[in-house]
Amino acid sequence: MTRPVWVAGVGVLVVAGVTTVWLIRRVPPVRPAGPVSPAANVAAADGLMRFQGTVEATRARTVLVPRLAGQTAPTLVITHLVDAGAHVNTGDVIVEFDRQEQLRIARDRQADLVDLDGQIEKKKSDQAIAEAADQTALQAAGGDVSRAELDVRTNDLVSKVQAEKNTLALEQAQAQYTQLRSTYDLKRRAAAADLKILQIQRARAEQALQYAQSNAALMSVTAPFSGLVVLKQVWKGDSQAPVGEGEEVRPGLAILDIVDSSAMQVRTLINQADIGLVAPGQPARVRLDAYPQLVFNGRFETIAPLGVSSGLTPKVHSFTAIVSIDGTDPELMPDLTASVEIAPPAAAPAASAPAAAPGQTGGH
Repeated sequence: MTRPVWVAGVGVLVVAGVTTVWLIRRVPPVRPAGPVSPAANVAAADGLMRFQGTVEATRARTVLVPRLAGQTAPTLVITHLVDAGAHVNTGDVIVEFDRQEQLRIARDRQADLVDLDGQIEKKKSDQAIAEAADQTALQAAGGDVSRAELDVRTNDLVSKVQAEKNTLALEQAQAQYTQLRSTYDLKRRAAAADLKILQIQRARAEQALQYAQSNAALMSVTAPFSGLVVLKQVWKGDSQAPVGEGEEVRPGLAILDIVDSSAMQVRTLINQADIGLVAPGQPARVRLDAYPQLVFNGRFETIAPLGVSSGLTPKVHSFTAIVSIDGTDPELMPDLTASVEIAPPAAAPAASAPAAAPGQTGGH
């Protein structure tokens, strides 16, 4: 009984050993990783330096929902909106808003202005009549004073009682004339104040009318220059989507961009290790990641003098560079990712064999 058990155990151990050896041979050996070049992300097999960037327009204009004068942030309804990707010319209508409310307000302000004009004319007529009546009363009072003065001159020829009456009549006529004279001046000042109030109200109504007319004109937005229409994404609940016709939008909201597709550029970042390999005016080639078959000639226009620290470590800085693109194509649009290729100077070390940093020998 013990011999068969022993033979069976030996057989199991042999099978397990053969299986282990077979599995070990199937697994590839782990090789130690060599030193990684810091320029490996921009060095190509053909010896060119490549930098990643984003295409943008050199001239663009963002269209905002207009802010209306004299009103408290009302929402506007879009009645017409140009299609995304459409090419528009200077002066073309790109977006229109419902202007019925603005036209109604303008008509109301116009009616207020006409009513105030009528009130001013009526006030002037009433004041002219009142002034004529006051002048008549003032002239009559002046005549009474003159007659009383003549009567006073006869006091030596009449009795003392009559002379006293003549004197009292003169004093009364002079007092009446003085009162009418002062009252006349006060009435003219009051009339001028009443007229000024109406004129101020008219100026306010005219300003409100101008506001309403300008608001109605803002309901139609035209293209400032020829270019491509790019609709912007706005928040709608929990997601983002472009606005459409019939939707309500609030003032100040950016709804679309007009970009000049005839002049495009690429904004890219250059690592501090490669900043010495590029310079303004250096030629370059631009490739679009979405359309690899399109190749454009370009040129480095500007390079930022100050670098921006990396989000991973403050010791690594990147410099913003602008590369202009020569020519145009219907597929060349903003926000596309692109690669900028340049040939490194002959005197520069090869990207695949970077120079050893201080304190390093043999790449270690």
